[in-house]
Amino acid sequence: MLLGPLVSSVRLHLLWVLSQGENDVTRLADQVDAAMPAFSQHLSKLKLAGPVGSRREGRRQVYFATDTNASAVVRELTGQLAVRAGRSPARLPDCAPPVHEAVAHMSAV
Repeated sequence: MLLGPLVSSVRLHLLWVLSQGENDVTRLADQVDAAMPAFSQHLSKLKLAGPVGSRREGRRQVYFATDTNASAVVRELTGQLAVRAGRSPARLPDCAPPVHEAVAHMSAV
């Protein structure tokens, strides 16, 4: 059940961002750079699958990673992809993961 929701590079990127810490929907959308209607659908699919949860804080909806195993898999995957791309995995929290390029690369293999 873990890998199915992560087939989308946007959902993989979302879970990577959330594995770094919780965020409200506006910050997530900015970090993932996705159109809002599609972005909301991706978040819903991750919530239904289980690796993402949310809570309301006043008028804000805050999202967080609920599955530490899923987060660890995503961090390991992006770390390995960073090494393949010539980046340091230790710097991954400071930069956007190479998720979109990685998914395209994995599809080509």
